[in-house]
Amino acid sequence: MMKTIAFTILAGAFALVTSHAAEIGKPAPDFSVKNTAGETVDLASLKGKVVVLEWVNYQCPFVKKHYESGNMPKLQETYTAKDVVWLTVSSAAEGKQGYYDATKMAEVAKEQKNKATHTLMDTDGKMGKAFDAKVTPHMFIINKDGVLVYNGAIDSDPKDPATADKLFANALDAVLAGTPVENAKNKPYGCGVKY
Repeated sequence: MMKTIAFTILAGAFALVTSHAAEIGKPAPDFSVKNTAGETVDLASLKGKVVVLEWVNYQCPFVKKHYESGNMPKLQETYTAKDVVWLTVSSAAEGKQGYYDATKMAEVAKEQKNKATHTLMDTDGKMGKAFDAKVTPHMFIINKDGVLVYNGAIDSDPKDPATADKLFANALDAVLAGTPVENAKNKPYGCGVKY
């Protein structure tokens, strides 16, 4: 009986931690995930850097639009040149839409002109679930102190990125300028992450 009670309390505490794991203004959930080259990338080693997380599924029409238009590669190139660490994250499980093994994912990323610092292979979905990544693309920004400062959409319009309000870019510019982020949490659009 005591073991059951202890387990219930422990499980409840764990659920509490995970349900509040990706809150704006709080430390971002820690992660340690392999990239397409098999190297481990972990948040702890990136302290002191601004980190962008971009959830991806290259088969999703919304993601395709941002890559085929050159919008996403341009953002990646612009901000990595400003010392931002850009992590493209695939949480698609094996057998689900958008899943590729690491070698194929690296090839597809290159074909799509992805210019991120790393592409992470979160095929068990642990990182995605810790951040509560809902769709592709879903964008997050972590500041130099490891605090989550943006959780939301890449922009305001699923139909036309060219005329949309640049929600994510505006937030990232604010972080780099050391000013408060407006609209730090908003609803992202896209295809559901295929956990």
